[in-house]
Amino acid sequence: MTEFNNVTVQKEANIYFDGKVISTSIAFLDGSKKTLGVMLKGEYEFNTEQKEIMEIMSGKLEVLLPNKSEWINIKSGDSFEVPKSSSFKLNIHEITNYCCDYVDE
Repeated sequence: MTEFNNVTVQKEANIYFDGKVISTSIAFLDGSKKTLGVMLKGEYEFNTEQKEIMEIMSGKLEVLLPNKSEWINIKSGDSFEVPKSSSFKLNIHEITNYCCDYVDE
């Protein structure tokens, strides 16, 4: 899917890591939420409240998922899931465009 219809868009961006990660929240009529964002090269650690599904539209990175010891290579078109109430690390190798889906379990 290349676009979303009938959504509400948050006007103010979510800015993390001194502007190296920026996203915008969107809400759907059914109450679901996603963020669309860009991450610059660097290493980052995020915490989750809900289960997250990260879809990578463009870019190249590695992810270290909770309770894992090996980094996973991720590229354009790939996605990965992160459980709720956990943390994960990212090593961004090139500018990455992503869509994060927040899932109620």
